[in-house]
Amino acid sequence: MENMRYAEELVREFLVFRGFTNTLQAFDSELSMDIGKAFHVDRIMELIFSVYVPKFQAEKLVGLFSFFKQCLSSSSETVLLTTLSKLEVSILRYYVVNAIQSGRRDKVLEFFGMIGNDLLQRGQDWTAWFAIPYVKKPNSDPEFRIYFSKEWYEALRLSVRNFFSEIFNGTHILQNLANFIFIYKMPLTKPRMPALMKISSEKTTVNRLKKDIKQLNLKLSKLQALLEEKDGQLCQLRSCSSVADASTERTRSSSSVVHEENHLISKDTQETCPPDTFQIRGAEVDPDWVVAGHMGNRPEFNISKSDPNLSSQSTPCVRDGGTADSIQLYKDGPYNENGRESHLEDFTEFKVDFQETFVGHTSPISRCRFSASGNNIASASEDGTVRIWTYDSSTPASRNATIYCGAKIMSLDWECKSDRLLLIGTANGGIKAWNVDAKRVVCDLSTREEFPSILDIKCSPVEPIFVTAAASKGHGSSYVDSMGFASLTVWNMKTWKAMTVLPLGKDPPAITSLSFNHNGKILAAAATDGMIHMFDMSAYLQITGWPAHDSAISSIIFGPDETSIFSLGVDGMASGLRSFSHEVFEWSLQNQGQILWSINCSRFCDPESSKSCRHEMALDATGRRLLVTSGSVRAPIYQVRGHVYGLSYLPHSAAITTVDWHPTLPIFLTGSADNSVLVTSMS
Repeated sequence: MENMRYAEELVREFLVFRGFTNTLQAFDSELSMDIGKAFHVDRIMELIFSVYVPKFQAEKLVGLFSFFKQCLSSSSETVLLTTLSKLEVSILRYYVVNAIQSGRRDKVLEFFGMIGNDLLQRGQDWTAWFAIPYVKKPNSDPEFRIYFSKEWYEALRLSVRNFFSEIFNGTHILQNLANFIFIYKMPLTKPRMPALMKISSEKTTVNRLKKDIKQLNLKLSKLQALLEEKDGQLCQLRSCSSVADASTERTRSSSSVVHEENHLISKDTQETCPPDTFQIRGAEVDPDWVVAGHMGNRPEFNISKSDPNLSSQSTPCVRDGGTADSIQLYKDGPYNENGRESHLEDFTEFKVDFQETFVGHTSPISRCRFSASGNNIASASEDGTVRIWTYDSSTPASRNATIYCGAKIMSLDWECKSDRLLLIGTANGGIKAWNVDAKRVVCDLSTREEFPSILDIKCSPVEPIFVTAAASKGHGSSYVDSMGFASLTVWNMKTWKAMTVLPLGKDPPAITSLSFNHNGKILAAAATDGMIHMFDMSAYLQITGWPAHDSAISSIIFGPDETSIFSLGVDGMASGLRSFSHEVFEWSLQNQGQILWSINCSRFCDPESSKSCRHEMALDATGRRLLVTSGSVRAPIYQVRGHVYGLSYLPHSAAITTVDWHPTLPIFLTGSADNSVLVTSMS
């Protein structure tokens, strides 16, 4: 009964939506007189034998059987469909017989003129029937005599009643049922429910399955976390064992060496390697660090100062790591660098409410973005496809689509006001505007030939404009070196024409990231030379800028309170260090050049991943949590101006290439080189 009521409400809703008020009144009237609340086979019988046949409505009769055939079109209902076809032939022949008996041979000719070709193609011995209008006494003709008998007519009515009762009610007319099953070879079947009445139960089933999936994901997460914890403990035990063995061996050997030799060895070692660092394969390692766990397949260093005999002479244990998904790092104490105190954070796994995986792509994910409302997600992959989808079952899937762009997708952004337009920037200079409601490209633009790569694209939160950061081709092989000079173009979204080019000077380095402030008055642009440029969008002029990093900035975001701006870039190059680091700085907009907060994320934004992709970051709606891409299988989440850090819960199977936060909720996206996108809700 619940399914019946739900289906009736759906019909009523549709009639109101379409404005079929007369039909709605008739529907309500018939519902009020409906007592059995079930399938009425007598109504179908009355429609066929009392309306369509005697009133010579052949077109409606054929349409009724076409409708029933469509209902039984699934492969599991082949037997029912065959039986229905046989019944249709008999009823159409009864239509012809009734017209002859009523003296309306013209209706017979009209009938064959309407569907005669179709009947001949069916090949069900209709050829002789085309002559019946010209036979003087067809009721005496051996070919047609049986169809004019009362027994045949009654058997036909009974067969039709049995058939519809069987498929819709599951009740059987006992009289002559054995003959019906024998003649039409139809086995007993379960009652067939109309599709509308299945919606409610199917919806319940889907919700139940989603809950089961959610619970299984949580169980899987707990098991993976437990496995990682045990793996970390095992690594620590092995580390302690290695250090202990080395200490024992060194103690034995030192007992056979005189004190003067020890003094000389110590002196030589201090000259070649300072006491506060180790030289391992050309890299400097601070002995204060204690590293447990491993990430990817990089070497693992187990270094300790607990044994005084090891001191700065100690050779660290270097061992190839496995493929564990988590990493935990600890530091014995703070250190000062350029007058600033820094700490290495302790990463822990945070609790999640739910996590879902989207696997609709066939190549690594290049960008993924929530829409302005957060209801839809756009994700792009390197094969030139963009998928629009939703993670919430309560959100209609009418906007879901696949867009083929023909080139690698470099940038994505949603129009902020209407939430209907998605802007796409490609590696061949193409800019597409996709209308998610109309499901079509409403505009297809191109940048100048000398600037083929659309590195970033940003819509104004207020005005109907957007800005593209295009770059010419460079001469290097790495991601940064492959970019040449920059071009910032402002476009009008009403005319879809370029309005102006923002001034950057002569041969400016490529702009990698753009960000509007809350009212669209200021545009921030980050460059590959480490500069941040600020533009007044009312005058389209640059108002200020400062060197924020030693080398390329890969991502820039305005803080939610509009008093600061965050940048993710490369540092250490200018100071002549052999290794560089990725730093996140929060810059004050009130005191230009002042750093309010910073964090080193080099262990995630490693040099190898930086060669092939542009790292990016995203702030949540509160501005307190910062999500960063990672060369590992997990993405780090930093608490801005705090000391709590976490890792994304369920890992990907490859590096994380793009991230984004929901505009209002604690939900974030991580796109990966493993072709998948994870949607994670923090509890």
